[in-house]
Amino acid sequence: MRSFSGATDPSVAARLDRLPITKLHKRFAGVMALGNFFEIYELFLAGVLATTLKTTFDLAGFELSLVLASAFVGAFVGAVVIGRLADRVGRRTAYMVTLTLYSAATLGCALSPDLWTLVIFRFVAGVGLGGELPVTDSFLGDILPPARRGYYVAWAFTGAYLAVPAVGFLGLVLMDGAPLGVAGWRWMFAIGSLGALLTFLVRRGLPESPRWLESVGRMAEADAVTSRFERAAEAEGWTPPAISDEPERPDAGSPVEPVPVRAIFRRPLVRRTVIMAILWILAPIGFYGFGNLATLVLADKGFDLNTSLTYLTFSFIGYPLGSYLSVLIMERAERKWILSASLVGMAVSGLMYGSARSAAVIIASGFCFTVVANVMSNSGHIYQLEQFPTSVRTTATGWLYSLSRLSTAAAPFYLVPLLDAYGAAVAFTVVAVAMLLAAVAVVFGVRTTGLGLEAISGPDRAAMVRPRGPAGATPPAGSTSPVGPTPPVGSASPVIPENTR
Repeated sequence: MRSFSGATDPSVAARLDRLPITKLHKRFAGVMALGNFFEIYELFLAGVLATTLKTTFDLAGFELSLVLASAFVGAFVGAVVIGRLADRVGRRTAYMVTLTLYSAATLGCALSPDLWTLVIFRFVAGVGLGGELPVTDSFLGDILPPARRGYYVAWAFTGAYLAVPAVGFLGLVLMDGAPLGVAGWRWMFAIGSLGALLTFLVRRGLPESPRWLESVGRMAEADAVTSRFERAAEAEGWTPPAISDEPERPDAGSPVEPVPVRAIFRRPLVRRTVIMAILWILAPIGFYGFGNLATLVLADKGFDLNTSLTYLTFSFIGYPLGSYLSVLIMERAERKWILSASLVGMAVSGLMYGSARSAAVIIASGFCFTVVANVMSNSGHIYQLEQFPTSVRTTATGWLYSLSRLSTAAAPFYLVPLLDAYGAAVAFTVVAVAMLLAAVAVVFGVRTTGLGLEAISGPDRAAMVRPRGPAGATPPAGSTSPVGPTPPVGSASPVIPENTR
């Protein structure tokens, strides 16, 4: 087995980045995508059920907004808490917690006798959901080689977004009936709970992130997981280099002090944090706003429930197709430009959807919106995981995702009243303005396509942390460390020039 003790041995990061994509990478990406499938299923479920729940529980406008928002408020809490948990105790522990919470709480939703029980269980389910995406992003970012990272993360989300048309189809099949004497909307919650339970059982076979293990000093475990990937690659014909031709840090593989949460709000990471915060505050207004409002918008236009669900199901087919489109282009262009262009596309197609009256234009504009929305979503997930060092990656993504969930939770409280008072055109004008502002912010981000995670964030990490010595001591000023030279005491942290071209 390879050892980390020799100066010539590559670090875990270098060993992972030089590997080709193997069947093992693909299997792990598929298992993570399965968990995301049920998160996305849940987040779009309330929008599909909105009209039915409004009738079943005789909901007023505020109460309906509360049902729509409750899961996103829980997701805000989950993204912060579970995101931090993943950086403290590991990705594996965190994603098992997310599925446990979601499965149990969604079963509670299916059994809810009244509005407030439903709201409480949706909040708890949201706590589990809130941690799912940041943990998935971090885990996949940790294990996938840079040359194909965007491609396979996009594939993982393509599979996950099959959940959206699945929700629409199940709504068509179940909403008018009561199989075994149980209302259709309860079955839709129960299906989500059962699916999450099955995913939990499948995920038990996944390992811990080797990059995370290395970052906390668990070298033997990190080596074992990395060697598993290397053996898989060798079995598929890959030949490891006899001697690493990469310049290696003298103490590669040595653990470093944990990065505090406040580091993402300080130089050199604060600029990246602000840009991503603007993106995740504004973009979800359109991305989830469409899913939450779609049946209400169609009802406002005069369509009955069955017709609305039919139109919506056709529109929702755009989600997995948009995700597949992102697979084709993700490594062919710089990610920030893909992200910005897709946000502009959401603004344009959203305006068309809001003002449409005919069935053809409603379906076509809704389909176009969902296609570009998922190009935006996939490129945003990949772009975000590339912004931050391993030791703070899930904390940072969790905090940023929490903003998106809070933004989405707030949206029904102003979009639904706007829809009721002024109609769909005005509501989607607000959405379009938010998308355009987000597109402008992303233009100022860094370039990441094709770069290793350490190449993107390595200098930034050197400015934030110092290595842990034998007893946790900090090396003397000017000494060489696994993350670069330690600046002299009292000197300012180096400013890392951001490449935004």
